[in-house]
Amino acid sequence: MSGHSHWATIRRKKGAADAKRGQVFTRLAREIVIAAREGGGDPGTNYRLQYAIEQARAQNMPKENIERAIKRAIGEGKDGVVFEEITYEGIAPHGVAVLISCVTDNRNRSLSEIRHALSKAGGSLAAAGSVAWQFTRKAIFTIPAAGNDADKLFEIGVEAGADDVDVSEESIEIVGPVESFKSILDALHAANIKPEEAELQYLPNNPQELNVEDTLQVMRLIETLEDLDDVQNVYSTLSITEAVMAKLEEE
Repeated sequence: MSGHSHWATIRRKKGAADAKRGQVFTRLAREIVIAAREGGGDPGTNYRLQYAIEQARAQNMPKENIERAIKRAIGEGKDGVVFEEITYEGIAPHGVAVLISCVTDNRNRSLSEIRHALSKAGGSLAAAGSVAWQFTRKAIFTIPAAGNDADKLFEIGVEAGADDVDVSEESIEIVGPVESFKSILDALHAANIKPEEAELQYLPNNPQELNVEDTLQVMRLIETLEDLDDVQNVYSTLSITEAVMAKLEEE
């Protein structure tokens, strides 16, 4: 299993915990608002909104919540809160690069909380552009391995424009360029295959492996950042090894 697949496994487990804490719907709604405001309220012509809705549905977000978020974005909502999207760049301990994606109604609050979290963990904020070059944005689809034919999914992915298909015991991941998001999603739907996740993520160009102790230190910082209310996602150059996964299973 690749380092990215290990990250995906961890994020799915954390996503379930977030749902229990009631955080996930808030984050999903903010993503829908930003996507609809940026590209319009029709998911048929706005692939970012389409994938935001896919994420919401995957987390069993009620239809009325999705519709309310879209209405807010296009000016039909009743509240006057204005959200903006900001990505901060930082350096975690041991030189690990991080991109911190936020949707906030108060950028000063977001900046202060992120700077504090990084500093407390021995990291720091980085200048704009000094970290982002280490990542490439990709369309990623995660499908359960159980009950699905890996060869068939490989064919579907490649024909729809995917760069890679990663197969593990738990899941099958299709990875492609951002512009292939809609074509891959449409191809999966046409084959009656529903992905557990359909996302746009920043993947590291050169993943960085650390020893178990140092990896867990960086992961604790990432979790702290992800728990901040304004933070949508945290991407890093950290690679999760089999040894780290084994250690996590023990906890």
